[in-house]
Amino acid sequence: MEPPKHTKKANMNRDPKRSQNQSSTPRQKDAYARLLSQHSSREESSLSLYMEKVSTRSTQQDCERKQGVSDRQRRGPRRDTTTSQDGDIESGEELSSLKPTEPKKQQKQQKKNKDSTDTDVFVGQPQSPKKAGTSGQEREKGPKSKKKDHPKHQEGASCSGFDTQMSPHGKDKNPQQLRASSASSPADKRKNRGGRGSKKQVFEPYMALEDVSHGLKRGELIQGQLRINPKKYHEAFIPSPDDARDIFLDGIVVRNRALNGDIVVVQILPQDQWKVVRSDTDCDGTSDLESQRDGTAQKKRAQASRPAVNVGDQSSDQDELVRKVQSATLADPGEPLEEPSTPRSNGEILQKTAKVVYIVEKKHSRAVTGFLKFLPDKPFAMFSPVDHRVPRINVPLIDCPENFGTRPGDYTNTLFICRITDWAADSNFAEGLLAKTLGQAGEIEPETEGILTEYDVDSSEFSDEVLDCLPKNLPWTIPPEEMKKRKDLRTECIFTIDPSTARDLDDALSCKLLPDGNFEVGVHIADVSYFVEEDNSLDAIASQRATSVYMVQKVIPMLPRLLCEELCSLNPLTDRLTFSVIWKITPEGKILSEWFGRSVIRSCVKLSYDHAQSMIEAPEKMFSAEELPPVAPEHPIDEIHQAVLNLHTIAKNLRAQRFSGGALRLDQLKLSFTLDRETMMPQGCYIYQYKDSNKLVEELMLLANIATANHIHRKFPELAMLRRHPPPKAKMVDELQELCDQLGIDIDLSSAGALHKSLNTTLGDDEYTTFRKEVLTHMCSRPMQMALYFCSGVLKDEHLFKHYALNVPLYTHFTSPIRRYADIVVHRLLASSLKCGPHLGLSTEEVQKQASRCNDKKTLSKRVQELSSELFFGVFVRECGPLDSEAMVMGVLDQSFDVLVVRYGVQKRIYCKSIAGLDSFHHRKVGKKSELTLVWTPEDQEKPPVEQVISIFTLVEVQLKADSAPMKYSALLKRPEDDGS
Repeated sequence: MEPPKHTKKANMNRDPKRSQNQSSTPRQKDAYARLLSQHSSREESSLSLYMEKVSTRSTQQDCERKQGVSDRQRRGPRRDTTTSQDGDIESGEELSSLKPTEPKKQQKQQKKNKDSTDTDVFVGQPQSPKKAGTSGQEREKGPKSKKKDHPKHQEGASCSGFDTQMSPHGKDKNPQQLRASSASSPADKRKNRGGRGSKKQVFEPYMALEDVSHGLKRGELIQGQLRINPKKYHEAFIPSPDDARDIFLDGIVVRNRALNGDIVVVQILPQDQWKVVRSDTDCDGTSDLESQRDGTAQKKRAQASRPAVNVGDQSSDQDELVRKVQSATLADPGEPLEEPSTPRSNGEILQKTAKVVYIVEKKHSRAVTGFLKFLPDKPFAMFSPVDHRVPRINVPLIDCPENFGTRPGDYTNTLFICRITDWAADSNFAEGLLAKTLGQAGEIEPETEGILTEYDVDSSEFSDEVLDCLPKNLPWTIPPEEMKKRKDLRTECIFTIDPSTARDLDDALSCKLLPDGNFEVGVHIADVSYFVEEDNSLDAIASQRATSVYMVQKVIPMLPRLLCEELCSLNPLTDRLTFSVIWKITPEGKILSEWFGRSVIRSCVKLSYDHAQSMIEAPEKMFSAEELPPVAPEHPIDEIHQAVLNLHTIAKNLRAQRFSGGALRLDQLKLSFTLDRETMMPQGCYIYQYKDSNKLVEELMLLANIATANHIHRKFPELAMLRRHPPPKAKMVDELQELCDQLGIDIDLSSAGALHKSLNTTLGDDEYTTFRKEVLTHMCSRPMQMALYFCSGVLKDEHLFKHYALNVPLYTHFTSPIRRYADIVVHRLLASSLKCGPHLGLSTEEVQKQASRCNDKKTLSKRVQELSSELFFGVFVRECGPLDSEAMVMGVLDQSFDVLVVRYGVQKRIYCKSIAGLDSFHHRKVGKKSELTLVWTPEDQEKPPVEQVISIFTLVEVQLKADSAPMKYSALLKRPEDDGS
């Protein structure tokens, strides 16, 4: 802890620090602030005048930024926050933010103002935006500006990347050499009206398709998925092919109209333009401060010339390029473009930077929610997206509501959906059309529809053509000829265990004691592929949707409800078609034999997880019929109870074997809601409890998936739809290990199994153990990579097939075909291998294409689920707040810190400058360990200031309180006296 004597010094430094913040925005950012001001500009200016203005960092520009942020706050919150993990231990988006650039002059001023080393920062009493400039993240939290009529300043709004009608061949009407920092002059009226006047290029033309193809083959270009930092949207990244640090795309221009999630091709910039960072973790945004750069590199980047681009006629086919690129990327990670950078003598590290030269595939939907703003004397309105990574869009007035031009104030809080129709290389704003008026911002249904549209979730009703593929004669019964082809298991004791609200019951279980003391254990999965025939309209829509999407209040199904909830769902006391895997297993969990085949079952009861848990917790109890759902009379309750107990014993042994064999499970807390049945508004919320009944089902599903993966790969080594989980990024693991060592956390990151053991043995045993584990789990999830579907014939090296978290060589998804299309493909492969299904018409390329679609849709579905939860919790805070809770610090930056709110399991960032009653704060970083000392103004002036040290695992008291912006809430840090310290 720093001594109190620094407080006076910090107060002396307030003015220099303030001026430092005001000038800390990079030059490129200021350029685009100017571009955005074109909407409110009253007169046209020449390019030379514009560039002159760009070079001076005026106080007026800073004011524009503050006004822009105020407008953004008034409009509503961005939708991008930390992404949680699913059951496959798939990593979430990084919690931390990343840093913009900083000119040499700025660095000198910063050193002049600092009291100690580069790792010590002292900041005086928080000031309002009227008095002090704020850095990127702080601007999000600033109070509203009074000048609400000023257009919102947002670089991402001007150039972050739309070109939905871009020529696939990269042609441009005016190819020319451009400088990296060049931009068009402020748009005149002709330009905004789409006139044909002379225009300057804002973005450089795309490379020719042939050049892209050759560049990829030669290793001169790199292909990857663009990830834009949601907290600092002028920063973006793509994965490095050498699995080292991500490649950094600095600023809006170099993204060249690509949007978050797009598959792009980039060209590495010269080394003197690479980013200088202090450590590997800085590459992934663990600091609020502007990252420091070598002055020469910064200067050269600002003046760097863009190479000339050949834009001749192309004969190659884009789809072929996409296919080749994807195949090449899967088959061979490729050689590093250059040797990985080594640390410089001063401990700094170089991170490669790049620019986008081609968009291979536009993954982003190009549809966004946002608000309309009226522009006097313009033939268009300005659309401001809620997601600030998306640019502003000019929408023709004739496409706006009829009375918008005369009564724009009526639409201030109305949420719209806008689709981008064009984004020209010589234009500063996208063009688009309104797709729908959603309703008032902050209401659940309009916000939900906006989320679904933005993330390209098809929530429309199924067409008549699709419904025509369903059985016509209802109620449907199994045809006698089909019954003859299957194993008849209808008399067996088979039951389902699912959430109490579930209606799409994919899986059922059975467990029968054999005379020799072993068990016959069965996993029975709905035979969806019987109803979804290959290549018909139903198959096409299921393939496109790829997954059901689960929201708090509803499900967007992959298949028509007749299938999801009736014909395929393994409802009790009803004959259903299934695909079964049946093992002979010892009580210790050793598998003696296995059988796959199509079957018919009749579930005897629909148990919830709570029912099964009650049976596990009371092995001697005789359950009455009133305590359970309806049970088939031929199967006594006691028989079902004993089957559950036997499965529990076997599952515990299987689980122990799995983890002793080196598997990993990274659990993250999940928030669940109780809803009013009529209004569907949240009445309460709680952290979902993962119990033994959940583990029972999970173990058997994992066993079935692993068995199926091995079977289909053995039968179809070139066609199997599998699921791999690459190991975590080595550089980030090393950084995390160093941080944990410095924090005194005894953790072993050498393997999945070692990590799992560490997480379950090193965090104590008290009421906060769960939350310490959650904090550490979050830290450990950052180096993790996403699990991916793939076709086995595309990857030649079978070592790459491995699932890191499960620690198995082969894995797939077989157990949820009602809600996942990948499982339907696996069922077809399985049926074909057993000679009990139609001949497969699949090729390796088709399976891989479907695998890629499933990956994309799974990622989007997961994000939508998280956003739905955030939406409902925001409403809950608004309706029931303020809410008090303990919170545990899970990450410390230099001007803010992240907390896990213990009572609700949500994560929030607290900005030091927004803490009421705080006199000053002091950041100190020793090695990888970061801590903040908060100095509270004493309530009694005769007493000394109260100091509070914030570091990882620190417990604090917070209050969650709704903001004025719709659906947004803040975590307010309470004075340490409030918790008795």
